[in-house]
Amino acid sequence: MESIVFTTSIDQKLHDFLSENTFSQIAILVDENTREHCLPLITVKNALIIQINSGESYKSIDTCSAIWLELTKHQFDRKSLLINLGGGVIGDMGGFCARTYKRGIHFINIPTTLLSQVDASVGGKLGIDFNHFKNHIGLFSEPDKVLIDPTFLKTLPERELRSGYGEVIKHNLIADNQGWQKLTKDDWQKSDWIHVIKHSVNIKNTIVNNDPKERAARKSLNFGHTIGHAIESHYLESASRLLHGEAIAIGMICEAHLSYQKKTLTQDELVSITQGITSVFGKKTIDRGIYEVLLQLMSQDKKNEAGELLFVLLEGIGKVKWDVKVTDSEIIHALDYLNQI
Repeated sequence: MESIVFTTSIDQKLHDFLSENTFSQIAILVDENTREHCLPLITVKNALIIQINSGESYKSIDTCSAIWLELTKHQFDRKSLLINLGGGVIGDMGGFCARTYKRGIHFINIPTTLLSQVDASVGGKLGIDFNHFKNHIGLFSEPDKVLIDPTFLKTLPERELRSGYGEVIKHNLIADNQGWQKLTKDDWQKSDWIHVIKHSVNIKNTIVNNDPKERAARKSLNFGHTIGHAIESHYLESASRLLHGEAIAIGMICEAHLSYQKKTLTQDELVSITQGITSVFGKKTIDRGIYEVLLQLMSQDKKNEAGELLFVLLEGIGKVKWDVKVTDSEIIHALDYLNQI
């Protein structure tokens, strides 16, 4: 994790990085929220501020075009630097823009949400949504540096913080049974955030290092995401839009039930997962009228092969199996379980 720096003095760490490197120009990518709440916590002389609209619905090629246009107008060359100051949308899209502008300029990420600190900060996945499909266009490329400071979490609404906690839950469910047991006893709102972030980053970093291009073990990080991404995509343009972690929480309950159907998860473990997740996120029902829409969205999931739906399922808490074939009827049964909780 040499490229990841944990700190509680973000401005000093950023200045240390800039003093150790020479860049022709520097731009900082923000949205209206991080410009107001996070940009004042750092100081970079003569930086170009590029502001985009916040939210997953703006993680698009149109927004990329606007970013590329600003870099072009200000004559940024290949020795320039883009600082992505924000959550997962800014990190994913800003990195994608940086690595494709003039075939690649430098970029660093300063993740400002819990979700981006424990998840998007590791692994070098860059990309944008396309035609309502999550992260449909993108590439793998590590940032020059990631600076993680839990101080930014104080700027978040509770709903955003809870959303990020969904990925914390996922990391423990796929890799740390003892960690999961501890989470079920703790009050998530009183977490020791630097410890929580480091623990999640360590889990994800270990997995990513063993499989950087997602050929095998890295697929385990997609637990909860096949159904979760479909739900998130469906509600993306609606008035009842779900945050990423909220959708993944629903996906994890459903995919835990798929694991139970496959007899790789006991009923007690299913109950533990269901109660643990709903105690944080509450209960969410899915209208049966959109089941077919969700199945269609899942058919475009990147893990699928030869037209077959392939899932990451649990083999007990703390262990996973990937490339598990699942039928439409099993998925419908899992969605029904969600509605019966």
